[in-house]
Amino acid sequence: MSIERRVEDNGKRLVIVIQGRFDFSQHKAFRDAYKEQTGKVHEYLIDLSGASYLDSSALGMLLLLRERAGDENAKVSIKGATSEVRRVLDIANFGRLFTIL
Repeated sequence: MSIERRVEDNGKRLVIVIQGRFDFSQHKAFRDAYKEQTGKVHEYLIDLSGASYLDSSALGMLLLLRERAGDENAKVSIKGATSEVRRVLDIANFGRLFTIL
């Protein structure tokens, strides 16, 4: 399990790639992935294509990222969710808060 980050589009987009279990044990690594961004980042993309599991603490971490990004004005997208992970996102009604690709 790991969390990687990369900045794209001349610093305007931050991509966070999650591998393995996305749960509370990843809290610090996930927060660190977006915490020290400059004001240039306008878009966040969470890549869950390598995530095998997602729990309620991961949902909370995604909400914290959205809050930091600007709540209703935030441009936060989630992509690559497996059917299992997508089911959790759907049950939590995250399609209303995030763009799910």
